[in-house]
Amino acid sequence: MPKIIHTMIRVLDPERSKKFYGDGFGFIVAHQLNFPNFTLIYLRNSENDFEIELTYNHDRKEPYTHGDGYGHYAFVTENIQEMHDKLTAMGASPAAIKEFKQEGELLARFFFVVDPDGYKIEVLEKWGHYH
Repeated sequence: MPKIIHTMIRVLDPERSKKFYGDGFGFIVAHQLNFPNFTLIYLRNSENDFEIELTYNHDRKEPYTHGDGYGHYAFVTENIQEMHDKLTAMGASPAAIKEFKQEGELLARFFFVVDPDGYKIEVLEKWGHYH
């Protein structure tokens, strides 16, 4: 059966992105491939084997656009307030923690934060479907 292994995002400054994902989410470089015109950097943390592939095109100077199709990717955490505080201390300016309810029943607690290249990230507290 197929297994999802990574998602790729394009970045302007790989060091800035590695710092954001390292400090914020515990991701480290698992593998790196250097080519004359581009570099592929695979990040992962100890929680899983899913990776974020940072693609750095050496000659790119302008920020990437995300169009109207990109939504977000999501992380799950045991303590959402602790994660929110950590990202706030990093200067990442996460949005407020919100609760998602259906007919009064709590379905999720979450917030959004944006990475250095403008990619939206949803951070969910482990609960129900999100574990």
